[in-house]
Amino acid sequence: MMAKAKNPFRYFDSSPEVIRLVVMMYVRYPLSLRNVEDLLFERGIDICHETVRLWWNRFGPMFAGEIRRKRVQQMCAYTHRRWHLDEVYVKINGEMRYLWRAVDHEGEVLESFVTKTRDKAAALKFIKKAMKRHGRTGAIVTDGLRSYGAPLKEIGAADLQETGRWLNNRAENSHLPFRRRERAMLRFQRMKTLQKFASVHGSVHNHFQQERHLVSREVYKERRPAALAEWRVVMG
Repeated sequence: MMAKAKNPFRYFDSSPEVIRLVVMMYVRYPLSLRNVEDLLFERGIDICHETVRLWWNRFGPMFAGEIRRKRVQQMCAYTHRRWHLDEVYVKINGEMRYLWRAVDHEGEVLESFVTKTRDKAAALKFIKKAMKRHGRTGAIVTDGLRSYGAPLKEIGAADLQETGRWLNNRAENSHLPFRRRERAMLRFQRMKTLQKFASVHGSVHNHFQQERHLVSREVYKERRPAALAEWRVVMG
């Protein structure tokens, strides 16, 4: 018989519901550690801001991994029509680093990858990582950066690349929630922290993204509680 999975909350006095609420508030909304502490105090939950830091570091990747596994299984059921690839500058201790992101045709973040450079080697590693997890796609939209063409040619996907002045707006707009979150955190101090948070933030953002500007109010009111209810049973 298979061994029963260990309870990830077994060493913590707080309930799983409180831990999930703390992680959701800190990752999903542009709040600082102390903002989360104050908001929870108004709800009668008295914890230190360092506890917020501990919980998101401990449970954030676990929750995000569970959400990602379920979504990857669902997305493998149909062919992705188009990916949008883009990179953004992120300053860490005064030095410029690059956050590569792959977004699908619906605006969901597929992959996030942090590198020191944005050359062919970095782009190749990022594209291989995305394809290993999500498979190949029908089209790959990029900007005019030459670092994309060489790796796509190397893996035999040069014919999938599309470039255009406004074709990659999907990826450009998907950076906005992360930028707002970055400002609230007063930037990052380490590449490892940036990589962890970008991955967690992308999965949580995908889970709660309801495309409210594309659907009616009635549809949105049905989707919102469903997403919240699903979040409450993550790692249950």
